[in-house]
This record gives sequence, structure tokens and C-alpha cells, in this order.
Amino acid sequence: MIFSRIRKLVPLVLLAGSSIVSSCVAPDDTSNHPKEDATTAAARKEMVGLSEADVRMCAGFPTATADAERGQIWTYQRTVQRGNLNVVIPTLAVGAIPTVGGSLNVDPGGYCNTQIRMVDGRVAEVAYAGDNNTPNHRDALCVSTVDGCVAYARQRHQVRTRANPR
Repeated sequence: MIFSRIRKLVPLVLLAGSSIVSSCVAPDDTSNHPKEDATTAAARKEMVGLSEADVRMCAGFPTATADAERGQIWTYQRTVQRGNLNVVIPTLAVGAIPTVGGSLNVDPGGYCNTQIRMVDGRVAEVAYAGDNNTPNHRDALCVSTVDGCVAYARQRHQVRTRANPR
């Protein structure tokens, strides 16, 4: 009698277990370190060689400049107001029951300092600093500073390629 009940439950347990396991789907990126944003990564390579005038055309005038060896470092400071979601749970205490309460804050604001090293009047290096990461991408809050320059550099590269075909 007991064995017949167990035999009837085995398929049910296997079915329930397999549905639980199949609902656990691993995300595409299981690493502990988020990937760098594609636009900011492209800017590190594609902006190299742009002239000072080119950078002013695509990013505007820098917020600050500092003298460096054989040139300057231009800094573009951007404060990004991301959409906030604040949920506050009131604190409840009933007699000897422990206190329950707290708050949740999702996506607070951040900032990005984009540094562009100019050597002999041309971009030699692009770097990022600040509270500029999102949950899924490094340097993602810096995109608004360099996205125009990446498009500008690609357009200038296409014009040069058409003018000098090999």
C-alpha cells in the first residue's frame, strides 16, 4: 500500500522538481564585473587622433583643464539625474515583536568626469572617473559626453577613407 502511494508520488515529485530547476535561468553575463559600455569603450579608441577643434565640435568646451606633460588634460564633468524609486516602509513595533521597517532606493544619481589627454594638440587618451557605473555597465553614465565624439570620429574616418581609397 505504501509503495503504491510512493510510486504514484514519484512522477509528481520529478515533475515539480524539473519545473523548479527549469525556472532557474542563468543570465547572459554571470561574471561579478559588469562589462564596459560599448560607446565609452569605442571612445577610448576612436577619439584618439582627433584635434582640439574636433573635440570642441563634438563634446563642447571642457569644464576644466590642467597642464600636463607636452599638453593638457581636458575634463568634462557631467552630473546625471537618474530616475529614482524610493520606497519607505514605516517602522512597526508591537510589544515584544521586533521592529520591522526600512527603505529601498533604486538608481540614485551619479556623475562622470571624462578626462581627455591632449598631446601636441590631438587626443592621446580618454579615461573616465566618478560614480559612473550602472548595474549592468561600467562607465555608462559617461556616454552622454562621448557619444557625439564617437559618431563624429567615425564620420571623419569615412570621409578620409573615401578621399584616400587604397
